Amino acid sequence: MKKFINKRLALVVLVMLLFVPFVYSNGGASGVVVNGSSKYMLWAFILGGLSALSLVLGSILGILWQPNPRLTAGFTAFGAGALLAALSVELIAPTVQEFVGDKNGALLNGTTGHNSYLEFIFLIGGCILGGVAFFFLNEALNSKGGYLRKASTTISYLNHKKRNRYKIALTRLSKIKLLRSIPPSHMDVLVQHLRHTHIRAGRTLFKKGDSLTKLYLIESGEVETFRDGELLGVLKEGSLVGESALLTNEQATYNAIALTDLKLFELSFNDFNVIHKSCPELQTIIETESKHELMHDIAAGNGENSHKNAQVWAKKASQQLHRTSYVPSQTEINQEAEKQTSAPLSIWLGIFLDGIPESFVIGAGFLLILSAKASQGVVAFTDVVPYTLIAGLFLSNFPEAMSSSIGMKKMGWKPLKILTLWTSLMLMTALGAIFGYYYGVRIPNYVEIGVEGLAAGAMLTMIAQTMIPEAVHIGGSKVTGLSTLAGYLAAVAFKVFE
Repeated sequence: MKKFINKRLALVVLVMLLFVPFVYSNGGASGVVVNGSSKYMLWAFILGGLSALSLVLGSILGILWQPNPRLTAGFTAFGAGALLAALSVELIAPTVQEFVGDKNGALLNGTTGHNSYLEFIFLIGGCILGGVAFFFLNEALNSKGGYLRKASTTISYLNHKKRNRYKIALTRLSKIKLLRSIPPSHMDVLVQHLRHTHIRAGRTLFKKGDSLTKLYLIESGEVETFRDGELLGVLKEGSLVGESALLTNEQATYNAIALTDLKLFELSFNDFNVIHKSCPELQTIIETESKHELMHDIAAGNGENSHKNAQVWAKKASQQLHRTSYVPSQTEINQEAEKQTSAPLSIWLGIFLDGIPESFVIGAGFLLILSAKASQGVVAFTDVVPYTLIAGLFLSNFPEAMSSSIGMKKMGWKPLKILTLWTSLMLMTALGAIFGYYYGVRIPNYVEIGVEGLAAGAMLTMIAQTMIPEAVHIGGSKVTGLSTLAGYLAAVAFKVFE
């Protein structure tokens, strides 16, 4: 139990690291009026809450209504486009424009433009660091069940897991010279017919005298083999059972019984015939070599050349697995969710990870506008709202919460639990906006630019890694492309009318 709690604590600490890299920088707000900071902190809180209110609204819609997948994909892609525009216009463009302007001015006036160079370097460095940090934190959370928060991350994670499983299977199957004659480019055909199955302890795979119709590869578990009541041996992980079934329905010469629960890959005689017809290389090798020669690699214990050929084939075959992809059923997803005891916390942390950068950006964006307006006299709340940024985040949060809530509902989560999760994240985003404003006042401008770059890099990586794939998986590339464009233009329109 203590070890489990420590793992959870480690995840929390990893996520919070995105918040603290700038806490220890030396002070130095540049010209910002901090009188009445309590009022401005309240404004930052309100802005953060407004941008994240769509999380709650989207979750309510996801609980009450399950829209057509293409419509959900359109919403998601629209949000991704809006967020891309908000990041480009509000975070990246101002620093780049200032850098280019100062650079041209420096060339004309013979000055150095040192400040803009430093800010630009911090922006680029922050973007890289933010993207890398998001990637590794996301991977850490996914390994604990955080991938269940979105359809795209679920599909990607389960496909990755499946490919690793098949990679191991291909390494074992490479021992069979007959299968090595299948070109690696045909792996999609082989994998399509290589079934993954489970067998309970005590079940008989086949008996002496039965026609062998399947080849079994043991992924985990043990199989006892008997002949006339005498134990021949125990086959363990990585062993092949009934391999001669690939060429003929010959009778088994022993009994094979599951000693423990088994995870197996199986390839039936009929499936092999289908592969045979689609792969002329198999026909050639079957015609030119005898059955004994095709199967001798296993019986002879693999000579040096045979072992090397097997390794080369397995490596090339594994490299082709990325071409195959599948969409897991809801039953498979629910089974995976049951295995992940820390999934609820990981899902919450995963969504929190997606929202950390935007919460800081809201506070920092608000601070930039406040800095410009404060020198002009009395400032009203409506004067300092970063409309494009708020609109982009609002539009991106809504479909994300809706899509994720639909998935959570399918996994059996109660509506109250789903609403509580999204409401807590809305509050965390609002608090994060206060954090962004409060520390933005107290750090040098170039450090603030760097942290904005950190947030931008993380958000851009999140869009490319989760939101766009989510839309493609759900609705296809056509819906995704046009909807992303619509979202981008909608956010740009907010800037035009701002």
